[in-house]
Amino acid sequence: MTFFKHKIFKPFKNIFILILAVFLVWMLFFDANSWLIHHELNTDIDALESEKEYYKKEIEKDNKAIKALNTKDGLEKFAREEYYMKRDNEEIYIIEYEDSLKTKKDE
Repeated sequence: MTFFKHKIFKPFKNIFILILAVFLVWMLFFDANSWLIHHELNTDIDALESEKEYYKKEIEKDNKAIKALNTKDGLEKFAREEYYMKRDNEEIYIIEYEDSLKTKKDE
């Protein structure tokens, strides 16, 4: 028992402190509800909450787009810009600039 003669290990002579130390080590690292698992779960929760905020902003943006498309002018503007639709008595000219064209080098 020369192991317990050092000043550092003197409190571990008491069986209650020894059991408490073992219990704390067990609860912090080995238990199913350990501190390590809680830390990992908290980081997952933080990541999911930030993702939730991102999707809330995206839903808000999409709702604004839907609201704009519900009007006749908004729907017509969308059809003209995205699908190049036109009225019967119109002609459409698409002007593309050199810097806006995709080249093989850009891809």
